Amino acid sequence: MTVLAPDARPALPPSPYRVVDRGRETSDTATIVLEPVRSALPPFSPGQFAMVFGFGVGDIPLSVSRIEGDRLTHTVRSVGAISTRLASLEPGAPVGVRGPFGTGWDLSAAAGLDLLIVAGGLGLAPLRTLITAALRAPERYGRLNVLVGARSPGDLLYAGQPERWRNAGARVLVTVDRPDDTWRGDVGVVTGLLNRAGFDPDRTVAFLCGPEVMMRATARDLARRGIAPDRIQLSLERTMHCGTGHCGHCQLGPLLLCRDGPVVRWDRAEPLLAVREL
Repeated sequence: MTVLAPDARPALPPSPYRVVDRGRETSDTATIVLEPVRSALPPFSPGQFAMVFGFGVGDIPLSVSRIEGDRLTHTVRSVGAISTRLASLEPGAPVGVRGPFGTGWDLSAAAGLDLLIVAGGLGLAPLRTLITAALRAPERYGRLNVLVGARSPGDLLYAGQPERWRNAGARVLVTVDRPDDTWRGDVGVVTGLLNRAGFDPDRTVAFLCGPEVMMRATARDLARRGIAPDRIQLSLERTMHCGTGHCGHCQLGPLLLCRDGPVVRWDRAEPLLAVREL
């Protein structure tokens, strides 16, 4: 049964933006930078998402991987007609953008505490804004641990960025499942890095994004290690069509993730993710 949201947002038309930069991340992933043609949308918070419209194909939800003034940066993997079109757009191309939508990362919950950020694959994109926000205000937080996992070295996003984060004071560990002959780093799933992260569970807030199976395994492992479930935040993904809480496609139990997510605490998400979907 679909839960209709009584406080669903009105479905406003997309605002006109244009592509001002595009960079290739991997063989199937690109990062595009968008700039408003006229007035900008309201400010986005780290972890929120936009509905980005490719003319002639439709729109999809995209997390924001960088926020710089009125510009929005999105990292897009080509998996369907719309994402393939958006990932191939060149500077000057028009797009439509609606947003901001959803809940963002609750950095206020980490004030005075250490941050543990765990990213799997494309999950690094919405966590990138969180890492940047934490590094810009080091006096507000304790240690910053960033754990990154990818399928292969060729699937790692943001070349050179981990080293810049290290230089800014973060501890960054990177692992891949399938190394090639050039790889000299860790091998294995990202949860294998937890033993080396060196965090104190009593003073740590964790932020997770990646494949759902990876987030479930990581959250359970962190809870077993002593991090309270209400101090573990996940960015959950479900099929989103409207972004406004009307259609119900992104329903997870009583939640509509375009409105009540995508960022959800583990104490709330765990029982919902334990229910098998038919």
